[in-house]
Amino acid sequence: MSTTRRAAVVAIVVCALAFTVAVPLRTYLSQRSEVRDQEAQQAQLQKEVDVLRDRKAQLSDPAQIEAEARRRLRYVKPGETPYIVQLPEDQASAPPPAANPAAVPQGSWYEKLWDSVSGG
Repeated sequence: MSTTRRAAVVAIVVCALAFTVAVPLRTYLSQRSEVRDQEAQQAQLQKEVDVLRDRKAQLSDPAQIEAEARRRLRYVKPGETPYIVQLPEDQASAPPPAANPAAVPQGSWYEKLWDSVSGG
């Protein structure tokens, strides 16, 4: 057997081995990537579970429930006087007052319609 023929056989064997190993290697690498993504997602979900457990523990306290009802639902105890503080609106955002109140037509909508159609 000549060296050229031997080199060709070795090259064919190496190519066959490379093709045989390529598909499982690609599958292995893609699965590792998926495992990494799933672990990151699991860690994020675990953080959410921890936050929700803390929130559940907070809401098991009657004082916390009362505070939430007062804050979100504006509940008050019997005998308390509820009030809401309203700050004055900014003058720049307020619409200008009507210039002449006499210019605003008085009457029902159909009278206004008839006046606009009849020209009177």
